[in-house]
Amino acid sequence: MAGKSAKFWLAVLPVLLIFGPLLPGLYWALAPALDVSVWRALWLDTQWPQALRATLISSVLSTVLACGIAALLATLHYPGPVWAALQRRLPLLLSVPHAAFAIGLFFLIAPSGWLARAVAYFLQWTSPPDWATVQDPYGLSLALALALKESWFLLWVLAAVLGEQAVLRQMVMGRSLGYSRVQTWMLIVWPQLLPRLLWPVLAVFAYGLSVVDMAVILGPGTPPTLAVLVWHWLTDLDPVLQARGSAASLVLLFILLGCAATVRGVSRLWLRRHRYPKGQRRPSANLHWFKLHTVLFLTGYAVVAVLLLWSVAQTWFFPALLPDSVSWQTWQQADWAPFWTTLWLGLAASVLCLPAVLLWLEWGPRRLNALLYLPLIVPALPLVAGQYAALLHLHIDGTALALVWSHLLWVLPYMVLTLVGTYRAFDARLMTTARALGQTPWRACLTVKWPLLVRPILATMAVGFAVSVAQYLPTLFAGGGRFVTVTTEAVALSAGGNRRVLAVQAVLQIALPMAAFGLAALAAYGLGRHRKGLR
Repeated sequence: MAGKSAKFWLAVLPVLLIFGPLLPGLYWALAPALDVSVWRALWLDTQWPQALRATLISSVLSTVLACGIAALLATLHYPGPVWAALQRRLPLLLSVPHAAFAIGLFFLIAPSGWLARAVAYFLQWTSPPDWATVQDPYGLSLALALALKESWFLLWVLAAVLGEQAVLRQMVMGRSLGYSRVQTWMLIVWPQLLPRLLWPVLAVFAYGLSVVDMAVILGPGTPPTLAVLVWHWLTDLDPVLQARGSAASLVLLFILLGCAATVRGVSRLWLRRHRYPKGQRRPSANLHWFKLHTVLFLTGYAVVAVLLLWSVAQTWFFPALLPDSVSWQTWQQADWAPFWTTLWLGLAASVLCLPAVLLWLEWGPRRLNALLYLPLIVPALPLVAGQYAALLHLHIDGTALALVWSHLLWVLPYMVLTLVGTYRAFDARLMTTARALGQTPWRACLTVKWPLLVRPILATMAVGFAVSVAQYLPTLFAGGGRFVTVTTEAVALSAGGNRRVLAVQAVLQIALPMAAFGLAALAAYGLGRHRKGLR
């Protein structure tokens, strides 16, 4: 019993060090919102109604579109060569951080962007269209960017779920009974998959509610989304505005809970009324002509291409489709300090989280896994405010220690989520054999289990590094403005800086995760090249 207790606390203590200070921090940060006068001031604020409307429209619309894109692609192309191609290309698309994707998309759809230049070539435009006067009060451009980016995440989740052979066998059974592909998905596959997709979809919606970096880049501007408004209030020196920001961050949480409860109630009502299918066989509409996967691929590649072109462009006047001249001058004059800060911060976060993840998956309580995922499915602003309040009370805000700890709260859940499936699928007989040969549990993990899992472990570290690179709010709050990463620098430059300098920082933001995934793949190949069990 003593041994089990020691292993339990060995697994739980690192998680407590990451999550523990957050609990009092949330109380300190959100306590001002308990005053009724704060809510009255929030309700009377002139920016509040429009910000709330833009947040609701952009977050709900982006979540619905992302789910629709992922569901349509899975329904039309699984199993098949298109789905296999999607799985091969998803890592490249997923490695593009949100802020960099927003900047690249802005370069595509701006009045002088690539799309306008392509149209100008045919319509003989000599000046950019007057799109700048068209307002986007509902955050539609933000919704489009979020939908495209989050659809890749949902496709990645679906690829993991659909890898099970049982799903494929059920599809074959449904088709053999005369149901079309779409009917098989609607009547057999989706009812089984939807409960398992609840948490990923909730995470997508929560991110859309509290996203700040993409909203700053793509708008709306004045008034902004509620998340940007909360960010401004929480960082203001006026305690009254800080309290208003605390109340508004609670509103984001209430919106999440309310929408989740509404969707759950509607789905239960629908299932109650459609519990048994009628059994009618209907032919499927031919939608294979609709190359949605091509649109997704081209968008992702175009975003990266336009960022690369702007980073080396010397002169590029409208309506030229390509730069008139290119030069490495912008790269030579670039500020590399944010790059090195991002590099050591990502390495520190992923390296510190790895032993915590391995110990938790090996000896931690499985029933508490859902608690680790809370940072992924709760709007980030209340959590960041709680982190900042805890750091202020500990008098370590603005330090490297505070910055690393602030990233661990998001890196750890993503690493657990990435590794848990492979870890649970590990053949337990190998560990039983090691124990029978006299190995202790700790030594059996070190010499048998973890070496055999080296490929997914390296991939998990790359995921953790990429998550750290993309963090914007934790870096701003915990860093106290003393640490600048490629993400914070890119968002700051997007407010009106030089496009070439902005493109350089965005390319660096993309290059870091891609390099991490590439090095992980090379290391895994090198370690397993002559060892069949490690391939």
